[in-house]
Amino acid sequence: MKLSAFADVCLRTLMFLGSRRDQQVTTKEIAEQIGVPYNHVAKAIVELRNRGALDVARGRYGGSQITDQGLRLPVGTLMRDLDGREDVVDCVSEAGIPCPLLAGCKLRGALRRAREAFYAELDLLCVRDLTSPSASVLLPFPALP
Repeated sequence: MKLSAFADVCLRTLMFLGSRRDQQVTTKEIAEQIGVPYNHVAKAIVELRNRGALDVARGRYGGSQITDQGLRLPVGTLMRDLDGREDVVDCVSEAGIPCPLLAGCKLRGALRRAREAFYAELDLLCVRDLTSPSASVLLPFPALP
């Protein structure tokens, strides 16, 4: 199962801010530390603020800080919400032609169940479980493609 790039950035942002629970951190600093372009992090911060996971202060001394609600957020729920894809596989070609095996296909159902099992496993974790407030080293995230 592969996470969408947006879900990945949101999760990285939460994990980074979870490791600095008592600090306000600028979008620029988050972007630099997790190795993601500024605009992507800014979009993730808006989404996470709208979900109540972050407190955001604007201006010269502003920044983002994770909330208690953000720390309690189930990872599976967040990833499920941010994924947005209906099916794991696309059963229609780019030309709009449906797969000739669609009528009797059992793969789509199996893949849906597998995806739900993936998210159910992540539902056992909350953001707090993924981070430690004492983590003062940089999180080793690879750069997005």
